[in-house]
Amino acid sequence: MQEDGDLRLQLLAYASDPDGSSSDARRLSLSRALAVRAYLIDKGIRTARFIVRAQGDRYGDGPQDRVDLSYRY
Repeated sequence: MQEDGDLRLQLLAYASDPDGSSSDARRLSLSRALAVRAYLIDKGIRTARFIVRAQGDRYGDGPQDRVDLSYRY
């Protein structure tokens, strides 16, 4: 990302909640996505280059507790 200024990154975060609360799962997934974003900002990537999406307990394909990264132009 440091070499290509047009590249954007989408962070899709997911989380399970043992109590079955969708709102708690969404908050946890947002917290995860923001932690990944903070790490990348510390590495010199500008904030405007991220899209953060908290998916909560809508897992799609893959493990329940994760953050997926995808590039966009």
